[in-house]
Amino acid sequence: MRNFVIFLVIFLTVLGPSAVIATIGYASIRALGRNPSAAQKILQAMIISLVFAESIAVIALLVLFQLFGR
Repeated sequence: MRNFVIFLVIFLTVLGPSAVIATIGYASIRALGRNPSAAQKILQAMIISLVFAESIAVIALLVLFQLFGR
C-alpha cells in the first residue's frame, strides 16, 4: 500500500506541472499568432510562469522525499 501511495504522489507531482507547462505553451503560441509584435512581453510572462511551475514541482518532490524517505 505504501508503494502505491508513493507512486500516486509522484505521478500527480509530475502530471500537474506538465499540464501547466503544456497550457502555457499552447496559450503563448495562440497569443503570438494573434499579436506577433508583443513577442517580448509574451516571452517574459511565459518564462516567469514556467519557472513557477517548475519550482512547484521541485518543492513537491522535496516534500515527497521528506515524507517517504527512509
